[in-house]
Amino acid sequence: MQVLERSKALAIPPLLRLAFRPFFLAGCLLALLAIPLWLAAFSGSIASWQPAGGWLGWHRHELLFGFGLAIIAGFLLTAVQTWTSRPGLSGQPLALLAVVWLLARVAWLANAPWAVLAVLELAFPLAVAALMGFTLWKVRQKRNYPIVVVLLLLAVADGLSLYGLLAGHEGWQRQGVLAGLWLVAAMMGLIGGRVIPFFTQRGLGRKDAVVPWAWLDWLLLIGSPLVAVLYAVGPALYANVWVGLLFAALGVGHLIRLVRWHDRGLWRVPLLWSLHLAYGWLAIACLGMALWHFGAPINPSLAVHCLTIGAMGGLVLAMIARVSLGHTGRPLEPPRGMTLAFILLNLGCLSRVALVPLFPLPALWLAGTCWALAFALYTWRYAPMLLRARVDGHPG
Repeated sequence: MQVLERSKALAIPPLLRLAFRPFFLAGCLLALLAIPLWLAAFSGSIASWQPAGGWLGWHRHELLFGFGLAIIAGFLLTAVQTWTSRPGLSGQPLALLAVVWLLARVAWLANAPWAVLAVLELAFPLAVAALMGFTLWKVRQKRNYPIVVVLLLLAVADGLSLYGLLAGHEGWQRQGVLAGLWLVAAMMGLIGGRVIPFFTQRGLGRKDAVVPWAWLDWLLLIGSPLVAVLYAVGPALYANVWVGLLFAALGVGHLIRLVRWHDRGLWRVPLLWSLHLAYGWLAIACLGMALWHFGAPINPSLAVHCLTIGAMGGLVLAMIARVSLGHTGRPLEPPRGMTLAFILLNLGCLSRVALVPLFPLPALWLAGTCWALAFALYTWRYAPMLLRARVDGHPG
């Protein structure tokens, strides 16, 4: 029976053997194309062509619900196989899910009729949530149920953005995206809180694991979705001391985690320092939002870009660089060029956050170039791995 199952798994084209393969590749292709396209639109080069919601709305929406959700889906639908010891999504069902994601991206760019756009857009996060929920429920793995809740809330946030598009209400579109961003921050806190200390321990050969603090895990797990709700309903859009206190608690909580996870040896290992730097940007984003809510004269957009570029982009790049190696049967040694990709990503975030207020256009172009080059390097080095079978001959 096992031999037959193995033969069937090996008969599937490599790209469709596990979800990380199509979604990491497609997500990164979108990431490296989306920013140059946005910069071209921002400069007026393609003003005659308008996607759904306009170029600013497309830029906000697609880097979260297009790029971000693709990577999340690829990671979760692959990891759930390890968590539950049940086969992961593969073959034709995986191809169908990938096509739904792709059609939604095309629909946004082509400004498709609202009903078509809504069906395609919401089908993807709801399908991922259903697949995750069913697989976890089959083995009654309650520990990971919060992941399904966050996925469903992401679909709700996407729905709010879509409703704002239908109503011509730019504010609701923005609220849906901001709510979605902080739900992704919750996912980063939840998954990062598990894998970063584990990867650090394993990568440095340390015997003692960092014991998590349950109260801190719960604070971060509940706090970020609460922020998302406050964005969705409105209060977080305006300076508010109580919201500021919540952001401050989140920022301090993330910093405490970083201090507890830290080991001087990690700075010699690119697959580790890239993870820690990305998580550090998450803490900075929270503290920056806290300062704004307390009345500091800073632009909240800078804190948002700490979250989107430094934290989300950085953690995505670091995670997929490692996961792609492990799940294709390769040693955990990133190919040449990936250390440069990690550096470029962080330089891009620094440029967007620290230099844009001083040199707006040059710094914006520098940030976009660094981002695109970072994901181009990943695509160049990892696409052959994702398109070919595992080097050890195993399925997956």
